[in-house]
Amino acid sequence: MKRVSNVTVRKRLVIAFIVGILIFTIIDIRLGYVQFFMDKLTVGAKDSWSRNVPFEPERGKILDKNGVELATNQSAPTVFVIPKQITNPAEAAEKLASSLNISKEKIYKYMTQNSSIVRINEARKISYDKAKEIEDLNMKGVYIGEDSRRYYPFDSYLSHVLGFAGVDNQGLMGLELYYDKELSGEQGSVKFYSDAKGKRMPNMADDYQPPVDGLDLTLTIDTKIQTIIERELDITQATYKPDGIIAIAMNPQNGEILAMSSRPTFDPDNFKNVPQEIFNRNLPIWSSYEPGSTFKIVTLAAVLEEDKVNLTKEQFHDPGHIEVSGSTLHCWKREGHGTQTFFEVVQNSCNPGFVELGERLGKETLFQYIKNFGFGQKTGIDLHGEGKGILFDLDRVGPVELATTAFGQGVSVTPIQQVAAVSAAVNGGTLYQPYVAKELVDPETGEVVMRNTPTAKKKVISEETSKQVREALESVVAQGTGKKAFVEGYRVGGKTGTAQKVKDGRYMENNHIVSFMGFAPADDPEIVVYLAVDNPKGTIQFGGQVAAPIVGNIIKDSLSALGVKKRKDQIEKETTWLDTPMVETPNLVGLSRKELKEQLVNFKLDISGEGNKVVSQAPDPGVKIAEGSTIRILIGE
Repeated sequence: MKRVSNVTVRKRLVIAFIVGILIFTIIDIRLGYVQFFMDKLTVGAKDSWSRNVPFEPERGKILDKNGVELATNQSAPTVFVIPKQITNPAEAAEKLASSLNISKEKIYKYMTQNSSIVRINEARKISYDKAKEIEDLNMKGVYIGEDSRRYYPFDSYLSHVLGFAGVDNQGLMGLELYYDKELSGEQGSVKFYSDAKGKRMPNMADDYQPPVDGLDLTLTIDTKIQTIIERELDITQATYKPDGIIAIAMNPQNGEILAMSSRPTFDPDNFKNVPQEIFNRNLPIWSSYEPGSTFKIVTLAAVLEEDKVNLTKEQFHDPGHIEVSGSTLHCWKREGHGTQTFFEVVQNSCNPGFVELGERLGKETLFQYIKNFGFGQKTGIDLHGEGKGILFDLDRVGPVELATTAFGQGVSVTPIQQVAAVSAAVNGGTLYQPYVAKELVDPETGEVVMRNTPTAKKKVISEETSKQVREALESVVAQGTGKKAFVEGYRVGGKTGTAQKVKDGRYMENNHIVSFMGFAPADDPEIVVYLAVDNPKGTIQFGGQVAAPIVGNIIKDSLSALGVKKRKDQIEKETTWLDTPMVETPNLVGLSRKELKEQLVNFKLDISGEGNKVVSQAPDPGVKIAEGSTIRILIGE
């Protein structure tokens, strides 16, 4: 037997090992090629075979702070066609045109386009019933894509704040635009496969990529207060037929906007039916004008903080005008207020008295406070289109400009600036940034994705100064120019404003913006309300005459809606012969019918029930009502 040497054996083993490695390497390369490259080719092939029918996400809802839906969605399907799947375009076009009430020529053009999938623009966001009708036609190559349209259930309610979305559900104005990215969500689709001739490939299952719905947006808006303001603005519009109206309600303790509205208004569902300047301008944050006497609150806060006046001990004589550097500046009361304390200067909204206060401050100090209170700059509210207003350049402020600025003339401010500034003046001295959006919430999980919290910008005056401002402004409502804003049972403070409008650099005759800034309760404010009426017709154009009673109504009903209880510790209202006397309701429970007739001289009775004794009454005993009002009585045994 021939013996093989060890060297030969080792050579054979090495050769076998190398050959084995080569074989396995070739197998690995082939497997890698099949797995990666061929898979890539398959994916590419599937992509070329695939057709996507888009499924739009549901746009996030917009809700008030109590969960009331202010902007939501309605199902609105859209029709798509796959031209290559349609064997007889003329016949299909005639059927679809009849259902959609569109010319068959238009439909035919869509069906014969050289494109993989075509959307019929005239059949976007159709009704659910119409979509069902088209589905029942069972037409090859015609598909229904899920879509929705934006829906505003309360028509023009809060329209400038909400804004609106376009046909592609993209935000175009207001909160819809400001939070468009968060509200939009992500598109989904149904992907099916067809060959080069457009025929469905039966052996390949459809792929469904669900859309991701947008986040829900919860606001600081309180629909109870918003409804009250909308009601009062509608009444004001019908009564005075003004050129415009502006209203804002804010929580002065944190900057939350509780309500905001203006006239003229529009329906977000039909925004194309009004001129662009109506829907594109949110007047409470955009418009800029001379504030008039509501601006005196800033001068008052500054002079008290600088300890330049003692309101109760110092006196000022007002002859009806004051001379400043050769110019005569008049008070609204031509004959003047005579000798009065500075507390009464505030009550009477006396222009010459505020000129004196402005001079005591000096231009540098007064304008520094004006800037500290946020004028001349945007408040930063989370809405597009905010204005900054216009202030005098300090280098150009002379004695006359200082004087007029002190009583609110010659400067231009926005309503939202005034509300933020006055809130700081009465809340203890903190200037807050106003905001409308409270939080963004994932509709699937309920998780809060973003939450806005109060932003305190700066401390502008002390707590003590703020207290003095509140006391002075409460007296304005009880005993001064703002008496028509007085609300029985609630401590209300406020300030009137009457400002001439400027056109082409000159003041207009008999054309004013009349306003009122109110807050309550006066000792611990929960709400600040500003109302401005532009050129009211058929009335005396004074803020105390037109705007004050409207704000009084808003505050009265808003405090009731907020659950704020009435109190008896308010300043007694100073009445005139024009005012109906207010008297306390007596306690009638337990009285007999005969005793009722003997007691009630100044009230009317609305009696119900059977028996001889009063078992309940409304209003309750001790509540002040107008003399001659009706008391409802329930009689029993």
